[in-house]
Parts: sequence; C-alpha cells; structure tokens
Amino acid sequence: MRSIFSFRKTINMDTLPDYIPTNKELWNKRTAVHVDSDFYDMPGFLSGKSSLKEIELPLLGNITGKQILHLQCHFGQDTLSLVRMGAIATGVDLSDAAIAKANELSRQLELENKASFVCCDLYSAPEHLTGTFDTVFTSYGTIGWLPDLDKWAGVVNHFLKPGGSFVMADFHPVIWMMDDNMQKLFYSYFNTETIIEETEGTYTDRDSNIQHASYSWNHPLSEIVTALTAQGLQLQVLQEFDYSPYNCFRNTVEKDGRFYIKGLEGKLPMVYALKFFKP
Repeated sequence: MRSIFSFRKTINMDTLPDYIPTNKELWNKRTAVHVDSDFYDMPGFLSGKSSLKEIELPLLGNITGKQILHLQCHFGQDTLSLVRMGAIATGVDLSDAAIAKANELSRQLELENKASFVCCDLYSAPEHLTGTFDTVFTSYGTIGWLPDLDKWAGVVNHFLKPGGSFVMADFHPVIWMMDDNMQKLFYSYFNTETIIEETEGTYTDRDSNIQHASYSWNHPLSEIVTALTAQGLQLQVLQEFDYSPYNCFRNTVEKDGRFYIKGLEGKLPMVYALKFFKP
C-alpha cells in the first residue's frame, strides 16, 4: 500500500560532511555547562524530581518492569527517571562526557543495577548494543542532529520487540523554521540541505563562552512518519501542542509552566508527540 505521507528525500551518506566528531565535541562542551544549569535543576533531580514531562508520560504509560531503550539520552536524567518509574533502561548518546555523567548519576542514585549507558553515534548503536526492548524512546532536540531518517527508523525498528512501542516527543519542525530570535521564518521546513552554523552559547545559558560549529538537519512531519511506517511500524498516536514544556527558545512567555513564542501564543505548533506499534 502506498504511503499517504508524500514527502520523501534520499540522503546520500557518502557526500555528507564528517559531522559526527564536530557535533560530539559540541555536545561535550555543552554537557559541562548543562549539568550545573538551572535548566536541568540537578538538585531537584537528585532529590527525586522526575525530568519527564506531561506530554510523553501518558504515551509511555505503565512501564514497570519494561525494558526501555532511550536514544540520544544526553546525560541521562530522563533515562534515570524511567528507572525510577520501574523500568530497566538503557541510554545511548554520542557524547562521551554526557555518558560519563550519566554513569556517575546512576551510581550516585544507586540505580546502576537497572540503568546502563552506551556511548556511540545513533547509527552505529546496533554494533554496540544487543537485544531488543519493549519500548524505544526519544525526546526533545534529537533527530535534528541526524541526516538520514530512513536509517534512524531502521535503528528504532532493529531494537524494538514485536508488540513493542516507539514513543517520541520533540520540538515541532515548524519551530526549526524560525530564526534564533523566533521572530521570522528563516529556514526551510523541508530537509533540503545540511545546516552548518557557528553556535554561541547554549540553550541553558545564552551567555556561555561555548563557541563551536554544528551540523543539523530539518525534518518535516511527513519525513518522520513515512520513515517509521516504511519499517512496518503502525502509527497509533500523533499529537501537536501549542507550547513547549521547556524554556529553551528566545522571545518566550510563560503561563502555568508552559512556554509560548511571544505574540504567537496558540497560533503555531511547538511540540509534537507520536507513538508507533510494532506488530
């Protein structure tokens, strides 16, 4: 049966820049700033606060005893929050600095018997990790660092048990069209090119002295959904939200813990969430 989602783009991996070392170094630098930031609220997390949000929690459901793979886990707060909810979780991330911190937190919280972490780029995860999982999970600011969603979806499918679910929450591709000040459209909605930028600061601290190149890609919803359905996964839930649970963009206003682009409150999607089932 032909997919109802029309946008497809073939990525030639042979012609891509060598983006992995550059992005890895960027995230190593960011990790050093992020772990001590108010944004990640480490004191609150260590005292028991969950880092998971109201958007993804209903899609995860009851995960007691479930084996969960968390892709692009950063320094592991969400992974360890899953363990606190009763899961046995494995986090994967590109940044060795982030994985080192995740392992440190796991030991500090005495969760190492139910949490493990693997450092590798996402596409090579099948070379570094064995087994399959009840749930594969990823969230917030992940796939924009990946050029090829067909290959990404193949990794998701590779690790997902039959009868298992893939759960994802991420910032809406419409948001990635905006300029850094969130005031005008600047980038294409579609995955038309590699976005090469010299970044300054980070979303937890705009004044941080981090300066580093980055490589990223925009992915429309059609590309995301089609890549997953092409693997035989079945879409169960697709939701869109007019707010962000994180204050990580410029020019935002807050209402009841939800963040909106100032002047565009309720007028554009900021987050989407989806759930797929593997027959």
